[in-house]
Amino acid sequence: MNLQLLLDSKYRFYNQEEFIETDPIQIPRAFSQKEDIEIAGFIAAAIAWGKRPMIIRNANRWLEMMDNAPYDFVMNAREEDLKPLLHFVHRTFNGDDALFFITSLQNIYKNHGGLEQVFTDGLKQDFENPRNYSPLFGALNHFREVFMSSPHLARSGKHIANPMKGSAAKRLNMYLRWMIRQDEKGVDFGIWKGIEPKHLMIPLDVHSGRVARKLGLLNRKADDWKSVEELTANLRQFDANDPVKYDFALFGMGVFGEM
Repeated sequence: MNLQLLLDSKYRFYNQEEFIETDPIQIPRAFSQKEDIEIAGFIAAAIAWGKRPMIIRNANRWLEMMDNAPYDFVMNAREEDLKPLLHFVHRTFNGDDALFFITSLQNIYKNHGGLEQVFTDGLKQDFENPRNYSPLFGALNHFREVFMSSPHLARSGKHIANPMKGSAAKRLNMYLRWMIRQDEKGVDFGIWKGIEPKHLMIPLDVHSGRVARKLGLLNRKADDWKSVEELTANLRQFDANDPVKYDFALFGMGVFGEM
């Protein structure tokens, strides 16, 4: 089968509401307010490694600790409200990390215009100072700089990807796909308008990377930022305006054992 026909076919097959039932994207679907959706989505994406049932369970637990009102909690939580978060654990992510995330999100919403604004500002800065990377590279690094500006333990830094050091930034790229892409199937939210889908980068992980290499879309062996650039550039040949829609195809074929 022609490669584009295969990718388009698998994109349509996996880009369905049934996909939501086993994916962390279900977490922000419990909310309707924009800020609640983006904060809940960020929390779910931040801990999206390991088995998906565990990710979903722990993301729900974290949100329960925030009274299932993430934006109100971020903006108004008092010291006693934060204490339960000290008991949160997801693999190597612990209570100190969770507290840092809340204080950093509070700083972002109170002083930087919110999550969407931080990423959009980073994208605009990168357009003004072009480099050999994609525009989203600047947005991701600007976001990390702002996020890490709140006081934190050194250990917490590992939970925010650093493309400057070669990270593929899989979880952040996945989160941005959720917030920015919008199509007729309604899997992704499409609530952010400051960044166009054409600027998104593929959320590269072991599953999508393995399939991409088998299909000849990726030659590099490492799952790093350079591989993200290479794979996304190849996917843009099939859809320049929405290259990361093929994340559904690559991830689906990988995780469900098609390749």
